[in-house]
Amino acid sequence: MPELPEVETVRRGLNQLTLNQEITGGDVLLDRTIAYPFSVGEFINGIKGNTISTWHRRGKYLLAELSPLSSPSPSSHTGYLGAHLRMTGQLLWLHRDEPLHKHTRVRLFFGDQQELRFVDQRTFGQMWWVPPNVPVETAMTGLAKLAVDPFSPEFTVDYLVQKLQNRRRPIKTALLDQSVVAGLGNIYADEALFKSGILPETLGTNLERSQIELLRTAIIQVLEASIAAGGTTFSNFLNVKGVNGNYGGVALVYNRTGEPCRVCGNVIQRIKLGGRSSHFCPECQH
Repeated sequence: MPELPEVETVRRGLNQLTLNQEITGGDVLLDRTIAYPFSVGEFINGIKGNTISTWHRRGKYLLAELSPLSSPSPSSHTGYLGAHLRMTGQLLWLHRDEPLHKHTRVRLFFGDQQELRFVDQRTFGQMWWVPPNVPVETAMTGLAKLAVDPFSPEFTVDYLVQKLQNRRRPIKTALLDQSVVAGLGNIYADEALFKSGILPETLGTNLERSQIELLRTAIIQVLEASIAAGGTTFSNFLNVKGVNGNYGGVALVYNRTGEPCRVCGNVIQRIKLGGRSSHFCPECQH
Protein backbone atom coordinates (compact mmCIF):
# COMPACT_ATOMS: atom_id res chain seq x y z
CA MET A 1 0.00 0.00 0.00
CA PRO A 2 1.39 3.45 -0.86
CA GLU A 3 2.27 5.30 2.33
CA LEU A 4 2.93 8.95 3.06
CA PRO A 5 6.24 9.21 1.11
CA GLU A 6 4.74 7.59 -1.97
CA VAL A 7 1.64 9.80 -1.86
CA GLU A 8 3.82 12.88 -1.29
CA THR A 9 5.97 11.85 -4.27
CA VAL A 10 2.83 11.61 -6.41
CA ARG A 11 1.61 15.00 -5.15
CA ARG A 12 4.86 16.68 -6.13
CA GLY A 13 4.80 15.07 -9.54
CA LEU A 14 1.20 16.14 -10.14
CA ASN A 15 2.05 19.71 -9.17
CA GLN A 16 4.83 19.68 -11.76
CA LEU A 17 2.74 18.25 -14.60
CA THR A 18 -0.99 18.94 -14.30
CA LEU A 19 -1.53 22.52 -13.12
CA ASN A 20 -3.43 25.24 -15.02
CA GLN A 21 -4.49 22.96 -17.86
CA GLU A 22 -8.12 22.50 -18.82
CA ILE A 23 -9.77 19.22 -17.91
CA THR A 24 -11.64 18.59 -21.15
CA GLY A 25 -13.52 15.47 -20.08
CA GLY A 26 -13.08 12.00 -18.76
CA ASP A 27 -14.11 8.37 -18.83
CA VAL A 28 -14.98 6.17 -15.85
CA LEU A 29 -14.34 2.51 -16.59
CA LEU A 30 -15.29 1.24 -13.13
CA ASP A 31 -18.20 3.10 -11.56
CA ARG A 32 -17.48 2.15 -7.97
CA THR A 33 -14.14 3.94 -8.12
CA ILE A 34 -16.12 7.20 -7.88
CA ALA A 35 -17.02 7.59 -4.21
CA TYR A 36 -18.69 11.02 -4.53
CA PRO A 37 -20.94 12.18 -6.06
CA PHE A 38 -22.85 8.98 -6.62
CA SER A 39 -23.51 9.79 -10.28
CA VAL A 40 -20.57 9.17 -12.61
CA GLY A 41 -22.00 11.77 -14.99
CA GLU A 42 -22.10 14.35 -12.22
CA PHE A 43 -18.47 13.58 -11.38
CA ILE A 44 -17.30 14.17 -14.96
CA ASN A 45 -19.46 17.27 -15.40
CA GLY A 46 -18.21 18.67 -12.10
CA ILE A 47 -14.55 18.59 -13.07
CA LYS A 48 -14.91 19.29 -16.80
CA GLY A 49 -13.89 22.76 -17.93
CA ASN A 50 -11.84 23.39 -14.79
CA THR A 51 -8.13 23.60 -14.14
CA ILE A 52 -6.13 22.36 -11.16
CA SER A 53 -4.53 25.22 -9.25
CA THR A 54 -2.62 23.01 -6.78
CA TRP A 55 -2.49 19.55 -5.21
CA HIS A 56 -2.50 18.99 -1.44
CA ARG A 57 -1.89 15.87 0.64
CA ARG A 58 -3.72 15.03 3.86
CA GLY A 59 -2.40 11.77 5.28
CA LYS A 60 -2.64 9.40 2.31
CA TYR A 61 -5.36 11.44 0.58
CA LEU A 62 -4.70 13.68 -2.41
CA LEU A 63 -6.76 16.84 -2.92
CA ALA A 64 -6.66 19.05 -6.03
CA GLU A 65 -8.10 22.56 -5.83
CA LEU A 66 -10.21 23.25 -8.93
CA SER A 67 -10.76 26.61 -10.65
CA PRO A 68 -12.60 27.46 -13.89
CA LEU A 69 -10.40 27.87 -16.95
CA SER A 70 -11.65 31.42 -17.51
CA SER A 71 -10.72 32.63 -14.02
CA PRO A 72 -8.14 30.45 -12.21
CA SER A 73 -8.06 32.30 -8.91
CA PRO A 74 -8.84 31.35 -5.29
CA SER A 75 -12.05 33.41 -5.38
CA SER A 76 -13.37 31.25 -8.25
CA HIS A 77 -12.91 27.94 -6.45
CA THR A 78 -15.00 25.17 -8.06
CA GLY A 79 -14.48 22.39 -5.56
CA TYR A 80 -11.94 19.62 -5.12
CA LEU A 81 -10.84 16.53 -7.00
CA GLY A 82 -9.87 13.89 -4.44
CA ALA A 83 -8.07 10.57 -4.71
CA HIS A 84 -6.96 7.78 -2.41
CA LEU A 85 -4.67 5.10 -3.85
CA ARG A 86 -5.50 2.47 -1.19
CA MET A 87 -3.54 -0.75 -1.78
CA THR A 88 -2.59 -0.75 -5.46
CA GLY A 89 -3.74 2.56 -6.94
CA GLN A 90 -1.55 4.57 -9.31
CA LEU A 91 -2.04 8.00 -10.87
CA LEU A 92 -0.15 8.14 -14.17
CA TRP A 93 0.33 11.15 -16.46
CA LEU A 94 0.34 9.77 -20.01
CA HIS A 95 -0.28 10.68 -23.63
CA ARG A 96 -3.77 9.71 -24.67
CA ASP A 97 -2.43 7.35 -27.35
CA GLU A 98 -0.68 5.23 -24.71
CA PRO A 99 -2.30 1.74 -24.67
CA LEU A 100 -4.76 1.25 -21.83
CA HIS A 101 -3.61 -0.88 -18.92
CA LYS A 102 -6.23 -3.56 -18.18
CA HIS A 103 -6.65 -2.21 -14.64
CA THR A 104 -7.37 1.38 -15.74
CA ARG A 105 -10.39 2.62 -13.76
CA VAL A 106 -10.68 6.35 -14.52
CA ARG A 107 -9.29 8.58 -17.29
CA LEU A 108 -9.21 12.38 -16.99
CA PHE A 109 -8.51 14.18 -20.26
CA PHE A 110 -6.40 17.34 -20.47
CA GLY A 111 -5.22 19.53 -23.33
CA ASP A 112 -2.39 18.54 -25.70
CA GLN A 113 -3.67 14.97 -25.74
CA GLN A 114 -2.47 14.31 -22.18
CA GLU A 115 -4.46 12.41 -19.56
CA LEU A 116 -4.33 11.43 -15.92
CA ARG A 117 -5.13 7.74 -15.49
CA PHE A 118 -6.16 6.06 -12.28
CA VAL A 119 -4.92 2.47 -12.48
CA ASP A 120 -5.88 0.12 -9.66
CA GLN A 121 -5.50 -3.65 -9.74
CA ARG A 122 -7.30 -4.41 -6.46
CA THR A 123 -10.07 -1.80 -7.09
CA PHE A 124 -10.04 -0.42 -3.52
CA GLY A 125 -8.91 3.05 -4.63
CA GLN A 126 -11.39 5.91 -4.82
CA MET A 127 -11.89 9.32 -6.41
CA TRP A 128 -14.17 12.20 -5.46
CA TRP A 129 -15.44 15.46 -6.88
CA VAL A 130 -16.44 17.68 -3.96
CA PRO A 131 -18.59 20.66 -5.07
CA PRO A 132 -17.62 24.07 -3.64
CA ASN A 133 -20.73 24.22 -1.44
CA VAL A 134 -20.02 20.84 0.22
CA PRO A 135 -17.58 20.56 3.16
CA VAL A 136 -14.73 18.30 2.09
CA GLU A 137 -15.01 16.09 5.20
CA THR A 138 -18.69 15.49 4.40
CA ALA A 139 -17.85 13.86 1.08
CA MET A 140 -14.44 12.41 1.96
CA THR A 141 -15.42 11.09 5.37
CA GLY A 142 -12.04 9.51 6.12
CA LEU A 143 -10.45 12.95 6.41
CA ALA A 144 -12.34 13.69 9.63
CA LYS A 145 -10.67 10.71 11.34
CA LEU A 146 -7.10 11.69 10.51
CA ALA A 147 -4.59 12.68 13.17
CA VAL A 148 -1.99 15.38 12.59
CA ASP A 149 0.54 14.96 9.80
CA PRO A 150 4.14 14.07 10.78
CA PHE A 151 5.32 17.22 8.99
CA SER A 152 2.79 19.44 10.77
CA PRO A 153 3.93 21.85 13.52
CA GLU A 154 1.37 20.11 15.75
CA PHE A 155 3.32 16.84 15.58
CA THR A 156 5.25 17.51 18.78
CA VAL A 157 6.65 15.30 21.53
CA ASP A 158 3.83 16.45 23.80
CA TYR A 159 1.30 15.44 21.15
CA LEU A 160 2.76 11.93 20.85
CA VAL A 161 3.00 11.52 24.63
CA GLN A 162 -0.68 12.43 24.94
CA LYS A 163 -1.63 9.99 22.16
CA LEU A 164 0.42 7.07 23.48
CA GLN A 165 0.32 7.36 27.28
CA ASN A 166 -2.94 5.39 27.60
CA ARG A 167 -2.41 3.01 24.70
CA ARG A 168 -2.16 -0.48 26.14
CA ARG A 169 -1.33 -2.00 22.78
CA PRO A 170 1.91 -2.54 20.90
CA ILE A 171 3.56 0.65 19.68
CA LYS A 172 3.73 -0.74 16.14
CA THR A 173 -0.05 -1.22 16.10
CA ALA A 174 -0.60 2.27 17.52
CA LEU A 175 1.55 3.86 14.83
CA LEU A 176 -0.58 2.28 12.10
CA ASP A 177 -3.70 3.91 13.59
CA GLN A 178 -4.42 6.94 11.40
CA SER A 179 -5.99 8.67 14.40
CA VAL A 180 -2.53 8.65 16.04
CA VAL A 181 -0.29 9.57 13.09
CA ALA A 182 -1.70 10.40 9.65
CA GLY A 183 -0.07 8.70 6.68
CA LEU A 184 2.28 6.32 8.47
CA GLY A 185 2.09 2.70 7.35
CA ASN A 186 3.79 -0.65 7.82
CA ILE A 187 7.08 0.02 6.03
CA TYR A 188 7.99 3.29 7.71
CA ALA A 189 6.66 2.31 11.13
CA ASP A 190 9.14 -0.59 11.12
CA GLU A 191 11.94 1.70 9.97
CA ALA A 192 11.18 4.41 12.53
CA LEU A 193 11.01 1.93 15.40
CA PHE A 194 14.40 0.55 14.38
CA LYS A 195 15.98 4.00 14.24
CA SER A 196 14.56 4.86 17.66
CA GLY A 197 15.65 1.52 19.20
CA ILE A 198 12.14 0.43 20.25
CA LEU A 199 10.80 -3.11 19.87
CA PRO A 200 7.50 -3.20 17.93
CA GLU A 201 5.65 -5.11 20.68
CA THR A 202 6.46 -2.55 23.40
CA LEU A 203 3.23 -1.13 24.83
CA GLY A 204 2.70 2.54 24.08
CA THR A 205 1.88 3.23 27.69
CA ASN A 206 5.28 1.83 28.78
CA LEU A 207 7.34 4.21 26.67
CA GLU A 208 9.29 6.91 28.45
CA ARG A 209 9.20 10.48 27.21
CA SER A 210 12.81 10.23 26.01
CA GLN A 211 11.88 7.21 23.86
CA ILE A 212 8.90 9.04 22.39
CA GLU A 213 11.13 11.98 21.55
CA LEU A 214 13.49 9.64 19.68
CA LEU A 215 10.52 8.03 17.93
CA ARG A 216 9.13 11.37 16.75
CA THR A 217 12.51 12.34 15.29
CA ALA A 218 12.92 8.93 13.66
CA ILE A 219 9.48 9.09 12.01
CA ILE A 220 10.29 12.42 10.39
CA GLN A 221 13.79 11.33 9.32
CA VAL A 222 12.59 8.07 7.76
CA LEU A 223 9.79 9.79 5.86
CA GLU A 224 12.11 12.53 4.60
CA ALA A 225 14.66 9.95 3.42
CA SER A 226 12.03 8.02 1.49
CA ILE A 227 10.59 11.15 -0.13
CA ALA A 228 14.10 12.13 -1.20
CA ALA A 229 14.44 8.68 -2.79
CA GLY A 230 11.11 9.06 -4.60
CA GLY A 231 9.28 6.50 -2.46
CA THR A 232 9.83 2.76 -2.26
CA THR A 233 9.75 -0.04 -4.80
CA PHE A 234 7.68 -2.22 -2.45
CA SER A 235 4.09 -2.92 -3.55
CA ASN A 236 5.00 -2.00 -7.14
CA PHE A 237 4.79 1.72 -6.46
CA LEU A 238 5.15 4.00 -9.51
CA ASN A 239 5.26 7.79 -9.55
CA VAL A 240 3.16 9.81 -12.01
CA LYS A 241 5.73 9.21 -14.76
CA GLY A 242 5.67 5.45 -14.18
CA VAL A 243 9.04 5.28 -12.40
CA ASN A 244 9.77 3.11 -9.32
CA GLY A 245 10.98 4.67 -6.08
CA ASN A 246 14.45 3.90 -4.74
CA TYR A 247 14.00 3.67 -0.95
CA GLY A 248 13.41 -0.10 -0.92
CA GLY A 249 17.07 -0.85 -1.57
CA VAL A 250 18.22 0.93 1.59
CA ALA A 251 15.52 -0.21 4.04
CA LEU A 252 17.04 -1.01 7.43
CA VAL A 253 14.67 -3.76 8.57
CA TYR A 254 11.48 -3.86 6.49
CA ASN A 255 11.23 -6.98 4.31
CA ARG A 256 14.74 -8.10 5.38
CA THR A 257 13.81 -11.15 7.49
CA GLY A 258 16.83 -13.43 7.95
CA GLU A 259 19.29 -10.87 6.62
CA PRO A 260 22.03 -9.28 8.75
CA CYS A 261 21.27 -6.00 10.49
CA ARG A 262 23.01 -3.14 8.69
CA VAL A 263 24.18 -1.79 12.07
CA CYS A 264 25.13 -4.75 14.30
CA GLY A 265 25.07 -7.78 12.00
CA ASN A 266 22.46 -9.73 13.97
CA VAL A 267 19.68 -11.46 12.04
CA ILE A 268 16.57 -9.39 11.30
CA GLN A 269 13.46 -11.08 12.71
CA ARG A 270 9.76 -10.88 11.86
CA ILE A 271 6.67 -11.23 14.03
CA LYS A 272 2.95 -10.68 13.47
CA LEU A 273 1.19 -7.87 15.31
CA GLY A 274 -2.44 -7.09 14.62
CA GLY A 275 -2.30 -9.21 11.49
CA ARG A 276 0.64 -7.24 10.05
CA SER A 277 4.28 -8.26 9.73
CA SER A 278 6.76 -6.38 11.90
CA HIS A 279 10.49 -6.51 11.16
CA PHE A 280 13.09 -5.69 13.80
CA CYS A 281 16.62 -6.26 15.09
CA PRO A 282 16.60 -7.94 18.55
CA GLU A 283 20.00 -6.39 19.35
CA CYS A 284 19.42 -2.77 18.26
CA GLN A 285 15.86 -2.57 19.58
CA HIS A 286 14.93 -3.15 23.22
